[in-house]
Amino acid sequence: MTDAERLTEAPPGVRLAAFADIPDGTARNFVLQMKAGRFHGFIVRKGDRIFGYRDRCPHAGLPLAQELDRYLTPDGSLIACSWHGALFDIASGRCVGGPCAGSVLPAWSVTVTDGWIVTA
Repeated sequence: MTDAERLTEAPPGVRLAAFADIPDGTARNFVLQMKAGRFHGFIVRKGDRIFGYRDRCPHAGLPLAQELDRYLTPDGSLIACSWHGALFDIASGRCVGGPCAGSVLPAWSVTVTDGWIVTA
C-alpha cells in the first residue's frame, strides 16, 4: 500500500469496539477500510480512559508493533516502537526515549459513547 492509500484521518462516528472488550492496561489495533484507502490506528486503555493514535512511528514511518496489538512495554507504562525502541507517553504520545525524542505520535480522536469506543 502506498502512502497515498494510507489515510491520516478516520471519519467520525465509526463504532470500533465495546469499551469492555479492551482490558485495562492493553492496546488494540484497528484498520478502517474506506474507498479512499485504509486508516491504521490503535487505542490504549488505562483505567476508564482511552487514548488513540495513528499507527505510525514518527522516526521511521513504520507501524509501531511488529506483533498484533503489542504496543506497550512489558510493564504497560509506555507505548513502544518495536522496530527501533522509541518510547512514548501513553497520555500525550510524546516520545520520552529513543531515536525520535521530542516527537509526538499523531493523535486519533476517539471517545466512549454508551459503552462503545467511537471515532470522534
